Amino acid sequence: MSLLVGLTGGIGSGKSLAASIFKSLDAYIIDADQLCKNLVEPGQIALKEIVQCFGESILDKTGHLNRKKLANIIFQSSEKKTILEGILHPKIVEIEQRQYSNICRQDVSAIVIVDAALLIESGNYKNMDKVIVVRSTPKTQVQRIVKRNSFTIDEAQSRIDNQLSYEEKAKYADFILDNDSTEVDLKRNVIALHSKLINISNSSEIQ
Repeated sequence: MSLLVGLTGGIGSGKSLAASIFKSLDAYIIDADQLCKNLVEPGQIALKEIVQCFGESILDKTGHLNRKKLANIIFQSSEKKTILEGILHPKIVEIEQRQYSNICRQDVSAIVIVDAALLIESGNYKNMDKVIVVRSTPKTQVQRIVKRNSFTIDEAQSRIDNQLSYEEKAKYADFILDNDSTEVDLKRNVIALHSKLINISNSSEIQ
């Protein structure tokens, strides 16, 4: 039978890389971040709701969402972050469930990975059959963020500190996927975990 698996991890943990490896193994990937980007395109109801809450100044000259400006706002205000999440999360979950149903109609034994940074925070983990948390040390995360985003070390650390900690995320995990070494090691770990997921799917051991 099919299996719906949540994949999450902190910024710089390597979650997206892990998702790409799962995809190479023929797992289906539902990218929550991409769904979020689609939802805030001009003309979408979610963008209209965001403008109502945050004002027209949140848009650029072309009518698109100024994502950097919005990120700065919610980074400084937990209340506004909660408002934004209240707009986006229910819509994202609805689309994910619809896509999952469509996949299952085509492939009854599908392994479907929901790649979502806020899987735990949004409560969406409750909709998953299994949850994977990607683990990296804070030092490794900082190094990756600085290299990828051209942040300072302090900026990278502040992004990490603003997220739910690995220790908290791990409480919800059925599997921990270690990614504190090389990409080759991560690929080996993903392959091993993918095999476990297939075995669970085949044996219908979903609890």
